[in-house]
Parts: sequence; structure tokens; C-alpha cells
Amino acid sequence: MRSSTTGAPIRLGLRENLGQFMLLALVNLLVGGMVGLERTVTPLVGAQVFGLGDLTIALFVMAFGLTKAVTNLVGGAVVGRFTRRKVLIAGWVVGLPVPFLLALAPNWWWVIGANVLLGVNQGLTWSMTVNMKIDLVGPARRGLALGINETAGYLGVAVTALATGYLATAYGLRPAPELLGAVYVVAGLALSVTLVRDTTAHARLEAEQQRAKAGAGTGGPGVAALGLGAMFAEITWRDRSLASISQAGLVNNLNDGLTWVLLPVLLVQAGVTVGGVGIVKALYPFMWAVGMLGTGHLADRIGRKIPVVTGMAIQSLGLLTFVVGLPHAFLAGIVGAFLLGVGTALVYPALLAAVSDGVDPGVRAAALGGYRFWRDTGYAVGALVGGVTAALASLQAAVLVAAALTAASALWSQFAMRDHRRSGG
Repeated sequence: MRSSTTGAPIRLGLRENLGQFMLLALVNLLVGGMVGLERTVTPLVGAQVFGLGDLTIALFVMAFGLTKAVTNLVGGAVVGRFTRRKVLIAGWVVGLPVPFLLALAPNWWWVIGANVLLGVNQGLTWSMTVNMKIDLVGPARRGLALGINETAGYLGVAVTALATGYLATAYGLRPAPELLGAVYVVAGLALSVTLVRDTTAHARLEAEQQRAKAGAGTGGPGVAALGLGAMFAEITWRDRSLASISQAGLVNNLNDGLTWVLLPVLLVQAGVTVGGVGIVKALYPFMWAVGMLGTGHLADRIGRKIPVVTGMAIQSLGLLTFVVGLPHAFLAGIVGAFLLGVGTALVYPALLAAVSDGVDPGVRAAALGGYRFWRDTGYAVGALVGGVTAALASLQAAVLVAAALTAASALWSQFAMRDHRRSGG
């Protein structure tokens, strides 16, 4: 099989496609930077500029999470009609107004509107970088590829969370921190239009190879090629293992959504400076990002289940640390963010790889879209659970609820998740 654009033979593998792979990693760093714009500053804008309560502040993350979740699902479906590259470019176009809306918003509804656009931007761009990297490397190095992709994205989150904290300290909460995103969105769009190549042919080649192996009696993926509705049902409830993967993804992002909304406010109330909050908020995605360089490879070596169960347990411990250590809020924030980041690093690439292992390559984009729908619904659930619990009880109680849910998720994964990597299926 040859490329329709270059005429060169299509080959699967990281080394064979290194140039495009690293270009997509750079693009995803910029994608992550768009989310990082809001990690430190936006909750404080809601509390200090607009004088809002915890539940009202949570609306911006709920809008982001629900929009991104639905866009993931739609994005996984439309790649059969449009190329991955076209969907990637569309995502950047939608994201163009976001930094300016955040910087100039006269009220909180503008921020919520910006997050609807940001959710679409993230759902399309991040989904396509995931799918395109999986297409390029094939099944042998899938965990490593996903680890590198997510590392790039969450390094963008971490660096931007730290940078916006410093910009807010020097120039105020608005508009300087938010306008950093204008650089990201223009650069991401320019790279996607001029240098990124489509990878649909790579996915077709892998599907042919999988079918050839299945025909030779060597086994294939756990779920055959299904329609979008049937695949969504498999991901959600019909397949016990895939459903357990979806719930773990949802709880993982529940933690991210809850800490996104509440942690800056909790730390500031405990006496931590805005610059200190920026450090804590940067450490979490930084450990998440750097850790995935190793954990993606680890998931290829030892299987997907052990990292998922262990990672969820570590996340639960990290959340407990935020509350138990609150009298020493900055130190507790550092330790809790470290543990939360390490736990998430173990979970994130392993879950994506586990979904990819369990389905036919021909429907992998749809399956990942379904999984990412439930995973990113976790942002909205976390913001809602955190906001309601904080309003009815306290910020500390909200974090403890998340810790309990995360421990329960680890147990669910232990008993329900099937590991195709270890079984050879």
C-alpha cells in the first residue's frame, strides 16, 4: 500500500513514521496548552472578579466536559466521512476565539461560552492526535505511542498552568494570562494546515494485517467491526471489560474536573499565594506528563490492568493528602499533586491502549470516541459533584467524596477488566 499524497510505501512503526509522529506530538503540546490557560486563573477569576460561589464557578468546567465528551463521540464517527487531518484542522478553527473570550469576558456566561468552544476544540484536536499516532505506530508500540502523545499534551497543560500563574501575579488575572492562548491556537492551526499528513491509509493497512492474522487462526481483537450505536453499547455496558475501562476513565477525569474547579479556591483560602497555586496546579499535569513517558511503555510490558488498578489507588491517596495536610496547605498541595499526577500517568495511556486492544482497527476511532465520551464526561461529573458537595458541606468534603469514588473505581477495574495484552488476545 502506498500513500496517496507522497507515493511512498505505507509502513507501520514509530521509527518508520518518526517525523510525522513528533510533529503530532508538538501539535498536541499546543492542544494541551489551550486547557492549561484555565487551570490556575479561571476559577480565581470566577471567585475574585465576578464574586461567584463554588457551584456557579463549576459551570465552566461542566460546559467544557460535556461539550468535549459529545465532540469525542462525534469525532470518532465523522472520521469515516472526513479525513483525520480535516477534523484536526476544524478543531483548531473552532478554538480561535477562545483566548479572546476568556480575556475580555464581561460576565461568567462569556466564560461558559468560551468553554463550549474549547470543548469542541479539544474533542476534535486531541482525539485526532491520539488516533493518528495509533495509526502510525501499529499495535506493537501502542502504549508507548499513547504515552508520548499524552505526555506532550499534559506538558502543555503544566507549562501553561505555571506560566499563567506567574503572569497573573505580575499583570493581574486578566487579560495577559489568557492571551497566551492566541499564540497556541495560531501555531497549531498553521502546523496542521501546512505540515501534518493524514493517516487513514495506515489504519487500513493495520486492519488488513489484523484480518490476515485472524484468517490464519492467530486471533484478533475482542470486539469485531460494529456500527457506531452498537460500539457505543459495547463500550458502555455490553462488554464487561470495556465498560470497566469507561468507568475508570470517567472517575479519572472526575478527579481532574473537581480539582480544576475547587483546588485553586481551597488553596487560596488556606493562605497559599496565586503563584503558589500555579506551582501546585502545574506539578499535577507535569508528573502526569513526564510519567507517561515510562508508563506507556510499562503498559506494553506488563499489560494494561496492573497500571490501571495501581494508578487509581494512588490517585485516591493523593486526594486524601490534600485534605489531611491542609494545615500545611502548600506542602500538602505539592505532595497531593505529585501523587495525583503519578496515579494519572499510570492510568491514562493504559486505558486508551486497552480500548484499542479490544476492538477491530476498522472501528477503533469510534470505540475510542465512545470511551473518551465517558472519560471526558468525568469533567462535568467532577465539577458537579464537587460544586454541589462544596455548597452543601465544604470543599474538603468534596475532595473526600472524590477519594472514595476513586478507591471504588480501582476495585471495579480489578474485578471486571480483561487484559488482552497479557492474555495474548
